[in-house]
Amino acid sequence: MDNKPENSPDTGNESVGIPAPEGPANLIDTDYKIGQDNYQAAPMGVNIDIHGAVFAFSSLVIIAFVILTLALPDQSSAMFDGAKNWINSNMSWFLIASANVFVILCLVLIVSPLGRVRIGGAGAKPDFSYLSWFAMLFAAGMGVGLMFYGVSEPMTHYGTALDGISVGEDGARTDSAPLGAAEGNESAAMSLGMAATIFHWGLHPWAIYAIVALSLAIFSYNKGLPLTVRSMFYPLLGERIWGWPGHVIDILAVFATLFGLATSLGIGAQQAAAGLSALFDVPEGNTTLVLLIAAITAVAVVSIVLGVDKGVKRLSELNLALAFILLMFVVIAGPTLLIATGFVKNLGSYVAELPFLSNPFGRDDASFSQGWTTFYWAWWISWSPFVGMFIARVSRGRSVREFLTAVLLVPSTVSVFWMTAFGTTAIDQVQKGFEGAADADLPLQLFEVLGQMPLTEITSFVAIFLVIVFFITSSDSGSLVIDTITAGGKIDAPKPQRVFWGVIEGAIAIALLVGGGLTALQSAAVAAGLPFTVVLLVGCYAIVKGLMSEPRGKAPKP
Repeated sequence: MDNKPENSPDTGNESVGIPAPEGPANLIDTDYKIGQDNYQAAPMGVNIDIHGAVFAFSSLVIIAFVILTLALPDQSSAMFDGAKNWINSNMSWFLIASANVFVILCLVLIVSPLGRVRIGGAGAKPDFSYLSWFAMLFAAGMGVGLMFYGVSEPMTHYGTALDGISVGEDGARTDSAPLGAAEGNESAAMSLGMAATIFHWGLHPWAIYAIVALSLAIFSYNKGLPLTVRSMFYPLLGERIWGWPGHVIDILAVFATLFGLATSLGIGAQQAAAGLSALFDVPEGNTTLVLLIAAITAVAVVSIVLGVDKGVKRLSELNLALAFILLMFVVIAGPTLLIATGFVKNLGSYVAELPFLSNPFGRDDASFSQGWTTFYWAWWISWSPFVGMFIARVSRGRSVREFLTAVLLVPSTVSVFWMTAFGTTAIDQVQKGFEGAADADLPLQLFEVLGQMPLTEITSFVAIFLVIVFFITSSDSGSLVIDTITAGGKIDAPKPQRVFWGVIEGAIAIALLVGGGLTALQSAAVAAGLPFTVVLLVGCYAIVKGLMSEPRGKAPKP
């Protein structure tokens, strides 16, 4: 890789929305210009600017998938189940080991001299304030999942741990408890259940996002390459990333992003429908889910058209405020002292159990490690092109140390507090004899817990609204990212293309729900995440290679 150190280099890419590095930076010496292979036209007055190979192949395969899934729901459901079971049985170790690599690399970079490198050049300044930046990365990262699993996961792990270990005739465990369980011990079961929950929502998922985001940011804003996943492979493939090897990488990124998003959108729709049914007696079923997804997708399209500053930014800030209000309500109206003391205790339990929960080999708790951890790691990995590229877009001007600290540690702490508040409240209700939440279907459990607290109607409505807005921010953020990939790296491509991808995301979510429900959603995320794990492992090498060639300067003066 030939580098050109420049103080104010001209990348030739400013016209397509990627600014030149500010201050010293090492550009990659390539004759490729972003968008040079794009197809540009204006059929019926609608402007399009797409990478022919990536857009055409991705869109045709996805549309065919939606049609076949809706036309053959039974066969599709069987296919989803088969794919998920095979990956769980054979590739669980690979996903768990890979996630450990991502965490270790991020922690090493935070304390290493490479942490002084600044995204966008040594003189770059942040594009967004801390509040706006954090709100966008958190809302896009896992908002829907926190709402859906905040009550159910801690309560489920607590229950299975308390029930203890059960063994089948073949000697294999048949229970779903984490590690060695804690039969009959409520305190130990609660600690183990919360540690297992935090494991799935803490350092590991955010390390996955950080690897992709940092790789994309460095190779785009510092090296002058397109903001697409193929750019991460330049240290390995060189100029071949502009040909079919690069096309395949970007196509895989599109598939992973779409199916990861569809999983979250489908889960969010199920929870919103359950809340509407409990609060307003709206009938449940596929018809309600389809209408709900269609309506929310329409709102997301409006946000897409408004763009990042007016759309995603404002919705993310609104959601952050509402989520904080709901969280504080649960803390105050729930078992406040248990939540306050549980936060520190749960962090301690997480640290103590982390080596065992993250062990990829020799596990006898297969139902937990394969059914829960493998799904989560694949889900986060399938989300990583979307979340990583979106975080990269809004993180220009941050140092690597500042970036990783914010992306890795701050949201993890918030996630721990969220899970502690909602999980402790749910478990406390179970211990006091209320079994409504434990017996309810997964999408309804949050509303059952809120139903045992004051102001039920108000808090349930806020929860429904939060799920819907998280749905919208995920959809419009994902559309921006997919459009960037399929537009050859252009981040200011025509808005009709973003609208197209927003509609496609909703269509995939509908197809998966109709073709198999929650199992199909989880299977799609796992199947899409597995091949992309290899991309992330390459990204680890790319990050180190790219950062080592960058100047390490002090933060610019305001």
